[in-house]
Amino acid sequence: MGRKIRLGMIGGGQGAFIGAVHRIAAAIDGQIELVCGAFSSNPEKSKLTGEELFLDPDRVYGSFKEMIEKETALPEDVRMDAVSIVTPNHVHFEPAKLALENGFHVICDKPLSFNTDEAIELEKLVEKTGLVFALTHTYTGYPMVKQAREMVKSGVFGKIRKVVVEYPQGWLSTPLEKTGQTQASWRTDPSKSGKAGSVGDIGTHAENLAETITGLKITELSADVSIFVEGRLLDDDANVLLRFENGAKGILHCSQISAGEENDLNIRVYGEKGGLEWRQLDPNTMLVKWLDKPTEVYRTGLGYMSDIAGANTRTPAGHPEGYLEAFANIYKNFAATILAKVEGKDPDPVQLDFPTVSDGVRGMKFIDAVISSGKNNAAWTKVD
Repeated sequence: MGRKIRLGMIGGGQGAFIGAVHRIAAAIDGQIELVCGAFSSNPEKSKLTGEELFLDPDRVYGSFKEMIEKETALPEDVRMDAVSIVTPNHVHFEPAKLALENGFHVICDKPLSFNTDEAIELEKLVEKTGLVFALTHTYTGYPMVKQAREMVKSGVFGKIRKVVVEYPQGWLSTPLEKTGQTQASWRTDPSKSGKAGSVGDIGTHAENLAETITGLKITELSADVSIFVEGRLLDDDANVLLRFENGAKGILHCSQISAGEENDLNIRVYGEKGGLEWRQLDPNTMLVKWLDKPTEVYRTGLGYMSDIAGANTRTPAGHPEGYLEAFANIYKNFAATILAKVEGKDPDPVQLDFPTVSDGVRGMKFIDAVISSGKNNAAWTKVD
């Protein structure tokens, strides 16, 4: 008999943008119930957040260590099933490791960890425990991204030859971090973000989108990495040439100083017979282009979409689905996979359709290669 998955949250306290997004996404399909949290390293702030969310005060904790310890001690039919980690990058590894070691499934914000060694350790721990680990590469949750992946996989475009993926933003065109703005402050701080700025924050989204849609791994890259804003400690722009495992070539650029841009993640994939184009700013539309016939316009929610795209669509055609619904698709599939395991069943392949810890390791290795290449005058560098 089915039941809701009981979720605990680490981070996401008052004023935290991404914590609220995670909670909305987790709630959309009614499969997940938030039952506890350690919402801040400040116990009082955590308590106030719990009050706002109408949680049992006894299950609002002052630290993630306290939460995992006390939840582990609760009866199996009461304690949380899974942990959602929505903290800055430097506070991903330790709570994820502790949760896995105590038998809890994990859904974590990206990038996976502060560095690659941590990422590999988490991957080994997931393999050892058999627990479910999801990474919130949100954009792969869009139905049209899943449609694009299925079309490439089917071979209708022939062998993939070229990939162009871009993620320009403009919000860090000025030294916003010097004003005390929280998001800008930690994302530009090497002690919290890691070795990369824009490359880790949005470049990994572009990398993951390209590898997800094409099914191809990036094997080698040449990166021109820049800091344009004076005094900034981490990169705010990168231009990267890509080589894929099948011989395809690509271009990736990520930028947080493209003044006037919002979140214009977009991708073009070209094969021998045709290609596709998708933009996050109009996520329900995809252009499919052919050598010998007119361009086709695909729209979410219509009957010609693939089964897996349809399984991740909630509304009829013409009712836009966006960022929150894409985010919710990761949570929905994560929850369904956990429930299948709880019931002793094999998860359906449709339920297993979410980014995993291994995607997170790929992202960390991508960061390493880009930063290394950038420091070496854009030398070609292998993605291990």
